[in-house]
Amino acid sequence: MNKRITGYLNWKMGRQLSLDGSGLVALVSHLREQNVDFTAITGDLVNVALPAEISRAAGWLRSVGPPERVCVSPGNHDAYVPGALDSALKKWGSYLTGETVGRSPFPYVRRMGDVAIVACSSAISTAPWIAAGRFGSMQAKRLAETLRQLGHENLFRVVLIHHPPNIEARDRRRGLWGGDRFRAVIAETGAELILHGHTHRSSMHSVPGPMGEVPVIGVASAGAKPGGITDDPARYNLFRIERNGESWSCTMREFGYQRIGTDIVMRLQVRIY
Repeated sequence: MNKRITGYLNWKMGRQLSLDGSGLVALVSHLREQNVDFTAITGDLVNVALPAEISRAAGWLRSVGPPERVCVSPGNHDAYVPGALDSALKKWGSYLTGETVGRSPFPYVRRMGDVAIVACSSAISTAPWIAAGRFGSMQAKRLAETLRQLGHENLFRVVLIHHPPNIEARDRRRGLWGGDRFRAVIAETGAELILHGHTHRSSMHSVPGPMGEVPVIGVASAGAKPGGITDDPARYNLFRIERNGESWSCTMREFGYQRIGTDIVMRLQVRIY
């Protein structure tokens, strides 16, 4: 109860102004017009995780696409209070399922041609004013086994996790508890790309892998207000991934709103591989 009270006050006193969702419908429509193969969502579909929010988010997921072409890595707001994440897992169903190691739901794998999307969970309920996530030792063990197997299959491995795992994002109150554990798995087994949310900012960092640096890409909140000041305006990233013999080509384009205006534009194009 205390967590939801403080979260509601935080919403009314600040976040409501920057996360009004006014551009969300247009942004999703713009994404769907790209005829994408797969959509990866990096969490925080709800605010204080009330049952009505969780149910409404299930309907929103269907507007993005069918579960075989959309998946979710849950965020801290999806686990805002104890039991909330379990409710979300039931309501959102196939949007949070895939191949797993053992019976634990995370990480799970979705395959799309030569690409494997690996969705982890850093979502935990915490005390008021804490927005941290956790990556525990058992999930680390399962992730290592998963990435190792997918590497043997020569797939392009995209890892999803809500909280940023790069060392620049270390923060006891808002960061990833166990981030060093996550980075150790990537350093040992490798991955080709890591995607996260949480910061409400567009960002590009990296973490060490066995064959060099692994890109870590953050995205602004899709519910952010166009022309907002506190957070980056709503955006999404579109990746084109192709196999070139034994190597990969990956280009990222960032689409979204600017600080001024209400048009959705391509803000950035960068080659990652």
